[in-house]
This record gives sequence, structure tokens and C-alpha cells, in this order.
Amino acid sequence: MSDRLRIEITDGIADVRLDRADKHNAIDRAMFEAIADAIEQLAGVDGLRVVVLSGEGPSFCAGLDVQGFTAGPEAIEGLLQRDSDGLNLAQRVCIGWQRLPVPVIAAIHGKTYGGGLQIALGADIRLLAPDAELSVMEIRWGLIPDMGISQTLRQLVSMDVAKELTFTGRSIDAGEAVRLGLGAGIAESPYEAAMDLAKEICSRSPQAVHAAKKLFNESWLADEPTGLELETELQRRLLFSPDQIEAVRANFEKRNPVWKS
Repeated sequence: MSDRLRIEITDGIADVRLDRADKHNAIDRAMFEAIADAIEQLAGVDGLRVVVLSGEGPSFCAGLDVQGFTAGPEAIEGLLQRDSDGLNLAQRVCIGWQRLPVPVIAAIHGKTYGGGLQIALGADIRLLAPDAELSVMEIRWGLIPDMGISQTLRQLVSMDVAKELTFTGRSIDAGEAVRLGLGAGIAESPYEAAMDLAKEICSRSPQAVHAAKKLFNESWLADEPTGLELETELQRRLLFSPDQIEAVRANFEKRNPVWKS
């Protein structure tokens, strides 16, 4: 859809690839806009089941293309203006993935620094290549991470880990990232592993998958009454729905389900 990003949708799986390989998919203004546009486009796709997010070339995303934002405050002002939904453009390319109703799986390899890591943190699941190298790098530029990390990182690691990574800007390898909680696992080909996982998710009730994402996103850091009430509300919507009945029948009949939604 642009010279910064490509989307292919097959059997309900959106294959979204950052496509600035010669720059390690570094984020310039055009990349910000392409990712935001992709999220908006995917939100309107009927039958979308899963998104797999990856990067072309040697890295997932090496972070901000600093040279493109050295002209002064006016160069970044457009990134920081908040819209009516509470997000600015820099936050939208990360939090936007959380706001999609379908699961988003990030396949991470190579350099995943700064803004690139924050984009990956917006995904629901992260699978890492053995060569993945992650860093909350903004401190090296005298900045703080401001692309939604206050909402994403707190769900994955303890506060002291978040502070240590942010205060130092140090790089961590795939093994440490998974041990800390930043990834679900390591795979020789995280893209292929992400696609296999996407196909497995597609075999489940789409309504139940959407409800599960909503449940965890809205209850993970909420108080007990909020979480318990949301469980009941979502379950009531699913019980005896066509897809829930089909799931039961397919299990008893030992066949693949045919989803109505």
C-alpha cells in the first residue's frame, strides 16, 4: 500500500511487512503514516482473523530514523498532536494494534530498537529469532519512550525491569527478552512460526478469540470486580451463539468447524 509497508491478506490472515529493508525499516514520517493507515485499513476488513507483523531485510525495525527529525521541533510536531481518540501518530502505530479486535503476532528478528520495539510491544504475541536484539533505546538520544510504552510494557515486565531497561538503553538478546517476558518464544524462523500460530488461531471461533483479546486487554490491570464482571458479560454473549454451538458440534463429530461469523 506504500513504499514503506506491504499487506497481503489470505484466508483471513493479514501479512503486514515493514518494507524499508535498506534502512533496517527505520521509522520516518512516511513509515509512521503507512503503519497508521494499515491499521485503519485492517480495522475495516471483513473476515480478518489474525495479523502477522514482520520486517523485510536484516531487521524488524531499528527505531526512529533520527536524521529525518533533526530539522527542529516543527519536524516532529505532527507526531505529537493528539486526535479525538486520545492517540497521537507516534502512539497510534503501537496502540493501534492493541485496538484491533483480532490477535496481532509480531515476528521479530535483527535490530528491534526504540520505536521499533514499541511497535512490537503493541502486538499481542511476539516470537523472536535467535539473532533478535532489543533495546529501549530512547535514553541514548536524551529522550523517553513515548509511543505507548506506558500502556504496553507494564503488562509484560515488573516496574524495576522496565526502569532498568529504560534508564540504561542497553541491548538484550532473544534469550534474555523471553526470560524477562518480552516474547512468547524463540524460533529459527519467527515469521514461519507466526504464520503457523496464525493458522491455529484461525481454527478457533472468531467470536471467542475476539472476546478473549478484549477480556485480557481490559481486565489485566483492572480491579477484581471489573475483571469478573467482564468475564460474565463476554461469556453471556458467546453462550448458545451459532459459533459456540458449532464448536460443540464439531468437537463431538470430530470434524473441522465451519464458523458462521
